[in-house]
Amino acid sequence: MGPDVPLLNDYKQEFFLKRFPQTVLGGPRFKLGYCAPPYIYVNQIILFLTPWVLGGVGTLMYQLGVMKDYYTAALSGGLMFVTALILQMTNLYAKQKTVTVERMQIQNTLTDEDEFEFSSCVGSETVKFIIPGKKYIINTVFHSLLAGVLCGLGTWYLLPNRITLLYSNIGGTVVIFVFGWVTICIGEYSLIVNTATETATFQALDTYEITALMRPFYIFVFIAVDLAHRFAVNTPILEQTNQILHIIFLFLPFLWAMGILPPLDALFLWGMEQLLEFGLGGSPMSSNTKLLVMFLISAGTAIASYFIPSTLGVILFMTGFGFILSLNLSEIGFAFKHTMISHLASSKSKNMHRGLRIQFGWREFIFYLTVLTFALIEASLLHQFAGFSSFSKASPQAIASYILIILLIIMWILREIQRVYLFGVFRNPFYPKDVRTVTVFMEKQRRLMKVGVVRRILLTLVSPFAMIAFLSLDRSLQNLHSVSVCIGFTRIFRMVWQNTENALLDIVVVSIAQMLVFNPDLWWNRSLDTGIRLLLVGILRDRLLQFVSKLQFAIAILLTSWTEKKQRRKSTATLITLNVVFFPILLTFVAISALLSSPLLPLFTLPVFLIGFPRPVRSWPGPVGATACVCSDTVYYQQMVPSLAVALQSALAAGSLGLSLPGSHYLCRFQDRLMWILVLEKGFTYCSVNIKGLELQETSCHAAEAHRVDEIFETAFEHQEHTKILSPNHHFGHILTPCTVLPVRLYSDARNVLSGIIDSHENLKHLKDDFIKVLVWMLVQYCYKKSKTWESPGKADKNKKGSFPENQHSGAIERSRPLREEDSFSVDTIEDWTDDSDIFDLEPSGRMKDRKEPGQLGTTPKEHLSIPGSVETRSHNVPQEMSPEDKLYRAVVLGLPAVDKGKQQEVLPQVEFSCSYSELLSIPEEWRTAPVPSSKVNEMRQRFPEEWYRFILSQLDFFHLKEKPSNLLEDLMKDKALKDLYIHGVLSCCFGLFGLDNAVPAPSHVFRAYTGGIPWSVGLDWLTGKPELFQLALKAFRYTFKLMVDKASLGPVENFKELVNYLEEYENDWYIGLVSDLEWQEAVLQEKPYLFSLGHDPNMGIYTGRVLTLQELLVQVGKLNDEAVRGQWANLSWELLYATNDDEERYSIQAHPVLLRNLTVQAADPPLGYPVYSSELLHLPLF
Repeated sequence: MGPDVPLLNDYKQEFFLKRFPQTVLGGPRFKLGYCAPPYIYVNQIILFLTPWVLGGVGTLMYQLGVMKDYYTAALSGGLMFVTALILQMTNLYAKQKTVTVERMQIQNTLTDEDEFEFSSCVGSETVKFIIPGKKYIINTVFHSLLAGVLCGLGTWYLLPNRITLLYSNIGGTVVIFVFGWVTICIGEYSLIVNTATETATFQALDTYEITALMRPFYIFVFIAVDLAHRFAVNTPILEQTNQILHIIFLFLPFLWAMGILPPLDALFLWGMEQLLEFGLGGSPMSSNTKLLVMFLISAGTAIASYFIPSTLGVILFMTGFGFILSLNLSEIGFAFKHTMISHLASSKSKNMHRGLRIQFGWREFIFYLTVLTFALIEASLLHQFAGFSSFSKASPQAIASYILIILLIIMWILREIQRVYLFGVFRNPFYPKDVRTVTVFMEKQRRLMKVGVVRRILLTLVSPFAMIAFLSLDRSLQNLHSVSVCIGFTRIFRMVWQNTENALLDIVVVSIAQMLVFNPDLWWNRSLDTGIRLLLVGILRDRLLQFVSKLQFAIAILLTSWTEKKQRRKSTATLITLNVVFFPILLTFVAISALLSSPLLPLFTLPVFLIGFPRPVRSWPGPVGATACVCSDTVYYQQMVPSLAVALQSALAAGSLGLSLPGSHYLCRFQDRLMWILVLEKGFTYCSVNIKGLELQETSCHAAEAHRVDEIFETAFEHQEHTKILSPNHHFGHILTPCTVLPVRLYSDARNVLSGIIDSHENLKHLKDDFIKVLVWMLVQYCYKKSKTWESPGKADKNKKGSFPENQHSGAIERSRPLREEDSFSVDTIEDWTDDSDIFDLEPSGRMKDRKEPGQLGTTPKEHLSIPGSVETRSHNVPQEMSPEDKLYRAVVLGLPAVDKGKQQEVLPQVEFSCSYSELLSIPEEWRTAPVPSSKVNEMRQRFPEEWYRFILSQLDFFHLKEKPSNLLEDLMKDKALKDLYIHGVLSCCFGLFGLDNAVPAPSHVFRAYTGGIPWSVGLDWLTGKPELFQLALKAFRYTFKLMVDKASLGPVENFKELVNYLEEYENDWYIGLVSDLEWQEAVLQEKPYLFSLGHDPNMGIYTGRVLTLQELLVQVGKLNDEAVRGQWANLSWELLYATNDDEERYSIQAHPVLLRNLTVQAADPPLGYPVYSSELLHLPLF
């Protein structure tokens, strides 16, 4: 697709132009797309202005001095409440009036889905169109009451006298009064008449009608500030705030239309997350429930610290709870619950989860208890004996500051030298060069691993204790019952453990500021205690990093919209010029989005930037890993994720992935697999992540971006032999920055063209002989495994009935007569056909239902045919209910000769073995009842590999037999009856797969035989009637084909021992089959060492072999620009949920090699994204 693909197709453009005005005005539909009567528009205008009219009545009463302001508000609110109820009751009446008509109505499919037929000004269709009504009765009452309160307080808020007191300007009063009432009318209409679709949409479905409350909520926030100003005396700050908010109040419709103000669900989740992280020192949580619970506990801890009467008690309380709350409490609770259940009911514990999601046992418990004990002792001793001195260059707190500065520098250096690029710009000279294999990488990285261990110790143990020492020595803790001390120090005492690296940076910045600013009269020293200083520095640090990241993202979009030719649209030059001219406005947008911690939204991923609404860092409302677009490729990610999680655990603990915080994104690459990692939580010695797997079937867009990812990683890791020291990163500015490589146990995928092997006449000529050998080995192994259930021939007599089907009777076995050379088909027997039988039945009805089963009768199963002269193809997976046509196709095979019912069955005498133990290896006799001519039996006797047969028997040990003769194997080899059984069994399989022709099979026949798709034949029909034998024959053929490939690649087989080794390896270490098989997926999950599949490309006309090999290989990992991901996801959410632009070829999903736009869209949570795999929340211990 070209760069000028439409942003919205024609239908979506028309839809958007109808929806957006409705959003701006709060619900009125003035652009319908079809001709509507004028009263439709008039009615909506009247309803829109009704709150203003009702509020105007109250305002007039107040201005005339008839009523006081609060009575005015009550009057307007009461009138609005009654009006809202009347409107809702009108809707209910209209619905009841037309319900019977609706049931009888026939829908006109030619009519547009949005078109209504209106009969009158107040007709039922008109009412239902203008006032859709509420889904729940409780919302009918609640929203009406809320509308009354909103109108009453809005009247009070916009009283002209009140506005004049604020601004002392008549012109300003008129403007605020008029446009303020427009804002209130928009909020009222959205609440009570018709809720508009909001551009700021977080949830795909509004189940509980929360969207209607969004606009009134923000109006109430502005009114609340005004009420606080009314009742608070002499508060200049409130007055100034109220003046500013009255002006912003006029722009609320613009903020709603632009989607800057978040919906209520996103607002409360974002607010709790921000307060938990920056006000209480916690971490964002992976689920809404955990976020709410952790927020309440953390807030309770801060409040409780206010009431503690002693400074020592405050320090011990803050230190203890800060440590405890920074642990992974949900997993500790899970471990405790599992332990209790296993003690109470040990038998039930076997059915529990396969393993603890995080290993928490006695070792971890003792470790945490020890750390907590030492932290409490240190804090109490330092505070008690050295916590009363003021800060100076030689004070104990200053000494602790020097130690912290040194620690920060050391940890920063140790973290950077473990990454392939320093600061993402220069090649790290200490990082191993030309990393391609695990052994070479592990050998070269041995020194860096030691660096990682040192850094882990400094981060986990040394730094927290050093920071506790600094905090315990602070004089601010002497101020009891101080709100600022409780908030600031509760936060930092927890952050020391929860987010050690950032806490260390914040404390070092505050320490340096204290060293440089000794003036006690300065605002920094006079008004703020250490806890509040740290809080402000923490917020400033976070917002500054966000600003830099967002600015980098904006500049990348601007530059690549011109430098990448495929991104260059006709409007690109104009957009770039506008961005350059209005660059200060762009910087303002970036700064506001950073201040709000909201994504910077590039509209359609063009250089048109908007401020997205604030939302939680995980970006999506649903539970983690709940949905994915599962397909056949999912299994490869399921297999590798456990090993990848272990590798991530080591990398995160060592710091080789850089500074990983909640909201960090990483991209992993190996061959055709792409793994997307999102960090969701982080605390003391744990990190919680979600891993997604992207599709393997690459589209052109996917392939273009994946190629760029490969190029970036190859430049960083594989082409560094001749580069200079500190060589620059040639892909600097890309949203992906390589970090390191991880050794992961997974499948490598190799695909080879088999031309010259499968079409070689020499190879195909030996295929049948090799198939006979492999089949003999497989049949012997099958019977030998069955014989392990027997202990001796004596016991075998007792267990015959349960062992092999042919031994369920003691008499002779009926079998079909052998085919003569000139015969083409033979049938066992035909049952009588009766007049009351359905000609399409799979089996004849009537007396056949009353007959005994074949096993009870003592005969082999017969073929039952519905119509004389027809032949039934037997299937073991026939559905219970079939159409007559399906029955006909199954029951009648046209073109086959009629069968003479009078022909008698020939009887095969029971096999007499010369060795009593031969029956242990006897194959089921029904497996040798194939209708083959006797000449073919003699021919098979000549081709039968007797030496191979003897060699296989000589390899058997029969250890499971307690009593056995010493010459057992020799007797088995001499038993001709046993050998004849195997000859007949092998011949039956050859007859089914190859027919009676001795010609060399063609490559197409070999492929069909491998896939089980051989055209129908008499032999195949007989073979498929024995499912177990058919599966053995198919498995043997696949082994034979793999053997042919190995012989062509590695050379011929020298002796029988080598051949047995090949076959045993296939049996134990390989799965040889098809990618589409269910067993293939099971083999991947069971981690079979090797898998082989045969494929065919009909376009190229070639046959391909695919080999998966399980081994430990290097997976490349890079860090993504978090704000680039959040910005693109914000655009995706707006584009699909609001503009409904789900076109698969839309511009915003096209390949962008720098922004990785297509991959980013894939990695979004369904239904907007489409990852083929999404893991549950993975908890990685980091100690």
